Amino acid sequence: MGVNEYAQVRPSPGLRPYIGFYSGYRQVDVAPARHRGLPSPYLTLIFTLDDPLEIAAHPDPRQGPGRYDALIGGLHLTPALITHPGRQSGVQVALRPLGCRALFGLPAAELAHLDVDAAAVLGAALVDEVRDRLRAAADWPSRFAALDAVLARHLPADPSSAGRAAVPAEVGYAVGRLLEPGDPGAVAAVAAEVGWSARYLTDRFRAEVGLRPKEAARVARFDRARRALTRECRLADVAARHGFADQSHLVREFRAFAGCTPTRWLADEFGFVQDAMAGARDDRLHDR
Repeated sequence: MGVNEYAQVRPSPGLRPYIGFYSGYRQVDVAPARHRGLPSPYLTLIFTLDDPLEIAAHPDPRQGPGRYDALIGGLHLTPALITHPGRQSGVQVALRPLGCRALFGLPAAELAHLDVDAAAVLGAALVDEVRDRLRAAADWPSRFAALDAVLARHLPADPSSAGRAAVPAEVGYAVGRLLEPGDPGAVAAVAAEVGWSARYLTDRFRAEVGLRPKEAARVARFDRARRALTRECRLADVAARHGFADQSHLVREFRAFAGCTPTRWLADEFGFVQDAMAGARDDRLHDR
């Protein structure tokens, strides 16, 4: 019989300002599959346990297909295409945009729309240590604890500053307002709240995060809606609860960000989605 495992947890409290959650997965002797890596308000950091991660198509079509033992991907507006031959395993870190600078010393904007070998950003020694400790661990709680211990070494020395000395407070505020659940408000309104013009906020926000404020807010809303679709059947209800004008608006956003309709996505990803949500027993893991 095949192996099909999925687990998800929050990081330790000290890392939560920078990391949303960890996801662990292992599949062996299952049907070969193709998975869409959809736009998300988190950067993606993956450490594989066994076989390399196979990216058939990147968000930026100028990047050719690749195989990665560890990968870090920036925020993006179009899906990646991930394939596996019937087996895959690893741990994925949902990295908050400002956590990229705080933990690894570079703005998320430098990785926008890209997938990069994680060793080129984090250093080969750190990647090797994480992968060795993950493979030596006996179970998912032990793997998550090992990853937590390594990443905690990169915590900012001064938690009160959140390691964001180079990030203007106005940008940090705008990231929170525009990516958090609830009504994010118009960019002009958020700019007025911090005393900047909408254009200046857009320029500074994009320089740090890699997306324009309006784009980032759209991605965050889309991400919440597509997760809700795994639990709710009616598109109209999901659209209404997550700030879309109507069902047609939600479908248009799905076409823009996923390259397909919500119905097609659910049909294509049914097995992956069911496994993922079965492991996520607390939906609040997905809240920012």
